[in-house]
Amino acid sequence: MSQPAESAVSAVGPVSPESPENTADSAALARIYADIEKSAGLLDVPCERAKVWPILTAYEDKLARSVIAFRVATGARNAGDLDCRFTMFPASTDPYAIALANDLTAKTDHPVGAFLGEIHRNFPIDTSGIDFGVVGGFKKTWSFFPADDLQGLAPLAELPSAPPALGENLDFFTRHGLHDRVSLVGIDYRHRTVNTYFAHAPAECFQPEGMRTLLREIGLPEPSERLLRLGREAFGIYTTVGWDSRKIERICFAVMTPDPFTLPVAIEPKIEHFLHHYPHDGDDRRSVYAITSAPDGEYHKVQAYYQWRAQMLNVMLLSDSEEGGA
Repeated sequence: MSQPAESAVSAVGPVSPESPENTADSAALARIYADIEKSAGLLDVPCERAKVWPILTAYEDKLARSVIAFRVATGARNAGDLDCRFTMFPASTDPYAIALANDLTAKTDHPVGAFLGEIHRNFPIDTSGIDFGVVGGFKKTWSFFPADDLQGLAPLAELPSAPPALGENLDFFTRHGLHDRVSLVGIDYRHRTVNTYFAHAPAECFQPEGMRTLLREIGLPEPSERLLRLGREAFGIYTTVGWDSRKIERICFAVMTPDPFTLPVAIEPKIEHFLHHYPHDGDDRRSVYAITSAPDGEYHKVQAYYQWRAQMLNVMLLSDSEEGGA
């Protein structure tokens, strides 16, 4: 069982400008904001301090020890925004409660608003995090299970607020050896969807015929050659479901790499420009490159790490030798 969620109010208490520690914290926060603004500018994405700063201050006491990444994606769904991801919050953190307490998202009676609390009360949580868009604001929460205690999909599906699609597709996940390998759950409050990540997936899931079978069985288009080439190097697979459909909406294959330009995919010029110039902490550059299959076609995502922590490899169930693209 997880620890009790910490109070959102205590996590974001008032900052006294006279305190030297708070002055240092404010300087660090200003640096992060400036680098987010610069990163957004590389993509011609507008960055308004009034929209981004309240998110930074809400999670300020978590950021020094967090892993911070910037995510860029292709496709109409992702156009015109730069996503920022903060992870490795302490296990006791309730990131959704913090968002509500700071008016970063509206309270809702939809089951999406209750699902995170149910997960944290009923499952062991190792760490958590959030996503927000420079334009779109607060979007997601992330809950990581311990690396040595992957969870089953069936107990997740039994939670009162779980999307029905989790249970409806349990046979599919079981058939492909994914049902007992859940490492991470993401909750998208804007689109009202849930991502379930599967670690140590069977090798056949990353073979061309295995990928074709996965997509075919859930009614997604035939995979492109780019997806098949990337999938052979993937460390992770995840699916997306929602409350409005009993189908699996999307499936994604992801590769961790120190150099995305060595991967067997063509990177769009704007994303290539971003990867060459985005600010980052130190020389240990890492990225996650992913291709998602959706009903209307494939789109690509690059998660470039701005602030890295070596412990993140353990959270992602990876070792240095398992990184692709080297």
